[in-house]
Amino acid sequence: MGTEDRFRRSLFGYRPRQVEEALKAAKGKLAGAERRVEERETELDARRAELNRGERRIRELDQVSARLAERVVEREVELREVRAELARARERSDDSLRALMALAQELETVRRQARGQATRIRLRALREAAELTERIGELGRHPGKLREGLIESLQEAIQRVGADSEEEEAPDLAGMIAAANGHPEREPGELFEGLVEVDVGPLSDFSQLVGFEDAASGIGAMSEISVKRFKGGRATLAMRFKQPVELLHELEERAPFVFEVRDRRSDRLVLDVGE
Repeated sequence: MGTEDRFRRSLFGYRPRQVEEALKAAKGKLAGAERRVEERETELDARRAELNRGERRIRELDQVSARLAERVVEREVELREVRAELARARERSDDSLRALMALAQELETVRRQARGQATRIRLRALREAAELTERIGELGRHPGKLREGLIESLQEAIQRVGADSEEEEAPDLAGMIAAANGHPEREPGELFEGLVEVDVGPLSDFSQLVGFEDAASGIGAMSEISVKRFKGGRATLAMRFKQPVELLHELEERAPFVFEVRDRRSDRLVLDVGE
């Protein structure tokens, strides 16, 4: 439809009303188009903002991934160092184990040598003891100077044997000297080992019990001592020994009072304190 078909002419041109209506319609369409353009621009701005956010997020993720990659590299380096340290520690432990095995072998060799040396010392002491026994027999027939010479030779033998042997070898020869001087050596008593209960009493007071406990604690083979009960003037003590010991002899030597043995078993003693 042309302009002439839309607008009718009047005397002086097109009718103003129709032109105004057309202009209004055109303006309305233009306004609608402008609104649509604004809406499209708003949408574009929103899309651009979303794209910007996406780009920022991508950059952040790139940075995070870069940091994670750096950490992964650092951890790999640390793991290599830890593996290397573990390998070195394993080598050191292997070396230590070999050294311990070598030391154990050396200790076993020393132990065998010590046993052999101790055996030789004992045999030597027995031979000298036999000789001394013969000379002791001669004393009965030749007293006087021979007795003094025997004692001197016994002392020399003790010093000679003691220089090569352990401390436990000397008491045997010392006993021979005691016998030669008219004091026979004490017969060995019953040996106690491990856990032994000692019932002792009657005790006048707790201080007497403490004195007995302190005296028993001085026994060399003692590893543990405790008072299990104290009632009616009698006390029961638990004693643990790390090696065999002549317990009765030790108690007789150390106890602060005189006692008699009422009952004696392998793991229990009953002692009655004398008045």
